Amino acid sequence: MAETGATALPPTPPPHTPVARAERFVWLTARVLEQRLFAHHFRDGGADPVETALDAYRNDDGGYGHALEPDLRGPVSQPLHTARALRVLDAVGRCAGQRVERMCRYLTSVSTADGALPAIHPGRRDYPTAPFVPVVDDPPSDLLATGPVVGLLHRNEVWHAWLFRATDFCWQAVESLEKSHPYEIEAAVAFLDSAPDRPRAEAAADRLGRLVRAQGLAALDPDDLDAYPVSPGYAPGEHHFPYDYARTPRSLARAWFTDDEMARSLDHLAAQQQEDGGWPVRWRQWAPAPALEARPMVTIEALRALHAYGRAIG
Repeated sequence: MAETGATALPPTPPPHTPVARAERFVWLTARVLEQRLFAHHFRDGGADPVETALDAYRNDDGGYGHALEPDLRGPVSQPLHTARALRVLDAVGRCAGQRVERMCRYLTSVSTADGALPAIHPGRRDYPTAPFVPVVDDPPSDLLATGPVVGLLHRNEVWHAWLFRATDFCWQAVESLEKSHPYEIEAAVAFLDSAPDRPRAEAAADRLGRLVRAQGLAALDPDDLDAYPVSPGYAPGEHHFPYDYARTPRSLARAWFTDDEMARSLDHLAAQQQEDGGWPVRWRQWAPAPALEARPMVTIEALRALHAYGRAIG
């Protein structure tokens, strides 16, 4: 090919801010849904494209499936998929209307005898699932599945008959916790942060905060992680930090930690951004696709937490 005499353009400099580095990572690895969520949170993207992307995971029963929660494969609707769908809708200000009414009907249909949600409905037995999410014939009620859903519905002032018994279950489960683990505590906080009875929620959160500290469920010194036990069944090094419980300064869990403890945990979170621009998945990885699909989700949540606390992300 003949020379044109044009001067070659200099190479594009690599992105240097946390959000720019993460954006490149998202475009290289993320599903359409997380691409749209990233654009909504950090690039002034609209809510409509997020809703459209989420529709791909919705089933005729009003629930969600198709590996929306990456550790549960297959098309079958599940409470954990539907909980994630609610989080997406809440994040874009669309947690209302007929879509949520249909979701509540689905939640009613899979509830346990006491009106709460199981972690896994046995209908997914024929599809791959993470080994740490067992499928049983008669699953018990689960705060981890129920608490975030009830909290989000209350947060968005959604009223449905399903909520009454599910809310009662959450109160009983939260107020009776004696020995717990980080993900269960996170679910309890998700409920308490939006529960309508604020004095009761504040009292319950105060008790949980003392439990978290007494049982070492939050790594308060990121430079000395060996001092904090990892909960049984968790992956090696699967520690939880103050920002995992208090995702925003408005969370009731923020009062559990000193300013210095929170600052050190946020420093640690910022430092966890990897060379490719994404944040790591800390829980047990059991197959390539779930780990790949989870990292953009984790990356978006890390950026949102840093931004909520006023950290510069670009």
